Amino acid sequence: MINLVLFGKPGAGKGTQANFLKEKYNLKHISTGDVFRYNIKNGTELGQLAKTYIDKGDLVPDQVTIDMLRDEVEKNPDADGFIFDGFPRTGAQAKALDTLLKEKDMQIHATIALDADDQVLIKRLLERGKVSGRTDDQDVDKIKNRFEEYNEKTAPLIEYYQEQDKFHRVNGIGSIEEITQRLSEVIETIRPPKTIK
Repeated sequence: MINLVLFGKPGAGKGTQANFLKEKYNLKHISTGDVFRYNIKNGTELGQLAKTYIDKGDLVPDQVTIDMLRDEVEKNPDADGFIFDGFPRTGAQAKALDTLLKEKDMQIHATIALDADDQVLIKRLLERGKVSGRTDDQDVDKIKNRFEEYNEKTAPLIEYYQEQDKFHRVNGIGSIEEITQRLSEVIETIRPPKTIK
């Protein structure tokens, strides 16, 4: 089993790469954004709870997010591991995720940051905004704010995982195939080779 956390600023290609990696290694991709949308749309107990905070303009407490992730992990007992995307975002969330996985006799094996130059990412996001219609992908100031928030919140996380010797950086510039190859090289170093019977 292999459990990964994918980091990267908006536009770094986390979702795209997670799709390739989940196929290649039979992993379940857990994107917190998708999990939130699913729970709210389907009116689950946790979705309704999250919505009460969102409607007030408050942040959803970590415990609610962790409970949603626990459900996702439990729903997929046949996965060979998980890719966490969009979580954790703070040191407290990283600790909470470690605790959740420990209960299941699991752990995070590696956290991988997709590194890319801000100018390249701004260009990517503006292009994406033309297609997706997302307003936060169409305004350079909003994009820069999201980058700032990422830098502020993620820096302590990098330290947290570096201390555990689980943090890796991968160049996020290049073709999708090249980036997938770089990610695979990191994963192969932490994944025990399959024994041939």
